[in-house]
Amino acid sequence: MGTNGSTMLKPLRQGLPPLDPTAVSEAASCALPARYEAVREARQFTRATLERWDVGERSEDIALVVSELVTNALRHALPGEAADTDEDDCPGPNSSPVRLHLMHWTGRLVCAVRDPSHGTPVPRESDDFSAESGRGLFLVDSFADGWGWHPLAGALSGKMVWALFLLPPAEPAD
Repeated sequence: MGTNGSTMLKPLRQGLPPLDPTAVSEAASCALPARYEAVREARQFTRATLERWDVGERSEDIALVVSELVTNALRHALPGEAADTDEDDCPGPNSSPVRLHLMHWTGRLVCAVRDPSHGTPVPRESDDFSAESGRGLFLVDSFADGWGWHPLAGALSGKMVWALFLLPPAEPAD
């Protein structure tokens, strides 16, 4: 008997959970080219950033979720041939349709991917766990402590899909 995915739909239209802006310790972002190599670039950027921030044991979970969010943005949020275009490796912030944001607060980290689509992220319903694709939001839901999306307003159009990770307290220095 398969699940209908309704439990995954609950967080979809929420904005970011309340976070104390005074507790922000680090933030980083990178514009991503509109091609599938951007997934690898996003993962490398994420790993390097998390290593600098000394995030610890959640790093691989976060890198996996970033890969899934960027893949979804490229696959579902860009016009048909956009994912095959040739652009600079790290285009300027206004020239790229997809942008990755990493924000680190004390005890939590949010990764968010901005894309130009207004479409709602919808998990695919499938009982075929051997399928090559279609499990992205299921993986995000499984590895993140929370996730959601919200439409962008003002000069930016599209949406932001985010995932929240609770981080263990830092080890005290000896």
